[in-house]
Amino acid sequence: MSNVKKVTTDTFRKDVIESDKPVIVDFWAEWCGPCKKLSPILEEVAEELDGQVTVAKVNVDEERNLGAMFQIMSIPNVLIFNHGEKVDEFVGLRSKDDIVAQVKKQL
Repeated sequence: MSNVKKVTTDTFRKDVIESDKPVIVDFWAEWCGPCKKLSPILEEVAEELDGQVTVAKVNVDEERNLGAMFQIMSIPNVLIFNHGEKVDEFVGLRSKDDIVAQVKKQL
């Protein structure tokens, strides 16, 4: 079972903004090759940091309002939220170690 949560416009506030732990939000699309490569890496991050952070995915084709709200121009685009505020961001592929190091700054 996946540790990665699908987030929609309806659930974004509850799952991301009101979360009591850091949230990694992956803005992605089904047709995006690099997104498909990043997905298993984020699964590993979710497993390694289980209970410490939440890993969430937003499909930009299905949730255009969220993509527009955060001015997502390129994907994969990963935003890191802590206490309801965006604290970090990266675009493109990253290694698991890089992502874990980036997130651990928020723990």
